[in-house]
Amino acid sequence: MRHHNANRKFGRERNQRKALLKSLVYSLTLKGKIKTTEPKAKSLRPYVEKLVTLGKKQTIASRRLLESRVGAVTAKKITEKLSVMYRDRTGGYTRITKIGPRATDASPMAIIEFV
Repeated sequence: MRHHNANRKFGRERNQRKALLKSLVYSLTLKGKIKTTEPKAKSLRPYVEKLVTLGKKQTIASRRLLESRVGAVTAKKITEKLSVMYRDRTGGYTRITKIGPRATDASPMAIIEFV
């Protein structure tokens, strides 16, 4: 039974899933908006929002924790730009907009962006 295992696996092993989420976070913070599959966007949203909330603390410990999770470039962008932008907002930093299915394999697509 899969009780308390709500995370999506994407047909990948654990380290590959972590790398996938890390690269999606990198692209999202770099561009502000990315187009991906709907399940990936839904898995990315809570991960990104927790990182932005962590970046809002503006402490050395939170910065080091961010760097260990997503890398130095992304952590710098989160702490210097995104956390300042969402200083007064308590949550809900991202928006998922569903778009039509992909033409090749009909997988549901979505756009995830910062609000």
